[in-house]
Amino acid sequence: MKRLLLLLCLLFPAALQAQNIAVLDKVGDNRVKFDYTYSLSKDGAPMQRVTEGKVIVEGNAFSLTGLGLKVISDGTTRWTVDTSAKEVLVETVENDDIFTNPALLISSYRDYMDKITVHSSTASSLDVTLVLDEDVKARFVLKNIVFLESGDDKKEVFSFDEKTLDKSYVVTDLR
Repeated sequence: MKRLLLLLCLLFPAALQAQNIAVLDKVGDNRVKFDYTYSLSKDGAPMQRVTEGKVIVEGNAFSLTGLGLKVISDGTTRWTVDTSAKEVLVETVENDDIFTNPALLISSYRDYMDKITVHSSTASSLDVTLVLDEDVKARFVLKNIVFLESGDDKKEVFSFDEKTLDKSYVVTDLR
């Protein structure tokens, strides 16, 4: 009996790693909207909220608000708009990671399964912790997840026209 329990304990982490996160598997070609909270912990300290906001994701394109910024990307260009500082940074998307592109966390979560702990997952919410290294953990809480059909308005939703800004904005174009 002890051997069976030991075997089950050894196999359980492997089975957990092989699991899929159903709500993320539904994303596919859909447009997904959700609210998020991102928290960080270092050296075992309690989680500290870093930011919260709203996201719309479709494929590798996204629109995100948080930390007083609006970040919009069509997958090739990223616009970071800071309305309080009246600044816009335009850059080519190159080495995105899950912190600069929320679409990557959703589309490639299986690449991180050995580092993800799922706290809860429903049809409209997800709470996961991602172990970045021995000392750093990031927690992502997604709420109010809504799946929408891809729209004909992709260009309007996932791009930004700097010409719509008034002259008080400083636009830095690094493309």
